[in-house]
Amino acid sequence: MKTLLCLSSICVVMAQPLTASVISGTVATAGRADEGAVTVVYAERLDEIAPVPSQTYSISQRNKVFSPRVLAVPVGSTVDFPNDDRIFHNVFSLSRPAPFDFGLYRVGESKSRTFDTPAIHRVFCNIHPQMSAIVLTLPTPYFTQADASGAYQLDVPAGRYRITAWSERSAPVTTEVTVADTALTVSALRLDESQFVQVQHLNKFGRQYVSMVYEPLRDAHVQ
Repeated sequence: MKTLLCLSSICVVMAQPLTASVISGTVATAGRADEGAVTVVYAERLDEIAPVPSQTYSISQRNKVFSPRVLAVPVGSTVDFPNDDRIFHNVFSLSRPAPFDFGLYRVGESKSRTFDTPAIHRVFCNIHPQMSAIVLTLPTPYFTQADASGAYQLDVPAGRYRITAWSERSAPVTTEVTVADTALTVSALRLDESQFVQVQHLNKFGRQYVSMVYEPLRDAHVQ
């Protein structure tokens, strides 16, 4: 909201702070077998374009695990991928529209990627098949992760929104709401993960992984 302030012959446009309203609700998930699974909830503005500030995030590699395993970011953000293991890693993604391949890099080094398009980017290591992560690039700055009970809360300006609950193991579900200057409780969103089947991904060449992997003691050349 802006106010036009005129002093004598000079007019100044003064920005007024937007009042945030609270959207809260729960996501009920059927068939969730993994208690560590992540549910992301985000709100997209429907009645006007919301500015999406870019930020910098990080997914570390330690003990042959990406952490965090699921990362939601606003579009235009940069994600760093530091190698905190005493072994080589080769981070890559074949996800469209912007696949990437960092090649081999050692402990203490980091590679970065800017995600300019809303998409689900599945990220792997070409050496260690057990390593997988997801970068969920969103066209909105309003997102959060539901807690273990499925509860979530979003702070947004008043307006019309599409609320989406997302899980890597389910089709997303949405609802539309109008937010005033007061708190709003949304009806429960229901995801269904009962049909999810884990499939082993291929390496960056589209082939099965070989059995050999790097080990810290054996790869003594990595310092």
